[in-house]
Amino acid sequence: MATSGAKSSLLGGLGQWWGVLAGALLIAAWINGAAGPAVIIALSAAVLLWSFFQAPVTCGAPVRGRDDGCRNNATGILMGCHIHQHRWQKLKMLILRRQVRAYCSGLFSDGKATLVTLAAAGSFLSGLVALIPGVAVQ
Repeated sequence: MATSGAKSSLLGGLGQWWGVLAGALLIAAWINGAAGPAVIIALSAAVLLWSFFQAPVTCGAPVRGRDDGCRNNATGILMGCHIHQHRWQKLKMLILRRQVRAYCSGLFSDGKATLVTLAAAGSFLSGLVALIPGVAVQ
């Protein structure tokens, strides 16, 4: 039996968007105020992990002949696309000092990448504020 190559799941492709639900719950937890810091830290960690490893973005790995990099779909801002070498290239961009600038400029390359990057930064700051007692404004 031939398949189309698309992933089949119980949620029909919406499983990759669970981080958006976690982000909405994180915002609701901050607004409500009844949720304790443990809930906020857990939701912040969930959104951060989703942004790094599962959010649907473009790859952006350096490709010969293209200024904007690889345009394949990727999962997470730290991971590359289905091409194995692109995953190593993106990891190498984070480690080598002279390529960090190119990696950081790719974080804001299009709308999806910008939203995922801002979600990661916001959830990181949210977790830090919830972790340090007395910093949060009630």
